[in-house]
Amino acid sequence: MTVRQLAGTTAVVTGASRGFGRAISVSLVERGANVVGVARNQELLAELKEQLGDAFTPQVADVADPAVAMQLIAHYRPHTVVLNAGATPPVGSIREQTWETFSINWNVDVRHVFNFTREVLTAPLEPGSVVVSLSSGAALAGSPLSGGYAGAKGTIKLISSYAAHEAQRLGADIRFVSVLPQLTPATGLGKIYTEQYAAMAGMSAAQFLEGRFGGTLSAEQVGESIADLAVDDSYTGLAYIVGTTGLQSVE
Repeated sequence: MTVRQLAGTTAVVTGASRGFGRAISVSLVERGANVVGVARNQELLAELKEQLGDAFTPQVADVADPAVAMQLIAHYRPHTVVLNAGATPPVGSIREQTWETFSINWNVDVRHVFNFTREVLTAPLEPGSVVVSLSSGAALAGSPLSGGYAGAKGTIKLISSYAAHEAQRLGADIRFVSVLPQLTPATGLGKIYTEQYAAMAGMSAAQFLEGRFGGTLSAEQVGESIADLAVDDSYTGLAYIVGTTGLQSVE
């Protein structure tokens, strides 16, 4: 087992202004990385900058723009990339969806993972680099009230695995891994859907989470789990579920 030191390295985290992205940024800074946090909300990025100081560099940008991925990878040459950004899909059964609402996560979540992954392989980044893509437990279990969300997150998992095989084929020592967090009210999106699915089950949110997942996953737990993946190359799997008990290989 090799534990990689993050001190003096650069990490790029998308969707860094809130939720999982914010917690991931904090965890990586605590382990010594200089984090470039990307999001569209300038005010929230400024708050995180105030908290983390010089170790955090805010970048206000639309991560779905392919030019953003090209510029950030070329300029910062990060050793760690965490692709966390995503849109919040509107609640509704498939009967209530339109193609525009159904496809929102394909146009943001999937597109930005594709763009960044392609740039990492094209560059390519240095040997030992790690790319973590945020999928979702919904990729395995489905999410009938969130349109194309589950399918989009499943595609992110596939893109990450395709990239891992392509890196191996090219002889590029870059580790690609996807992470599938369980449903949690710790994020804005998760809070909406926890309440919706709990109501469908006739339970309180706490009862639903305890019965379904054994408790409530915190954003900090996700941040720590992703930092663990970034530094410890004994995590050789292509995909991991993260829940209240930690990381578990999907395979």
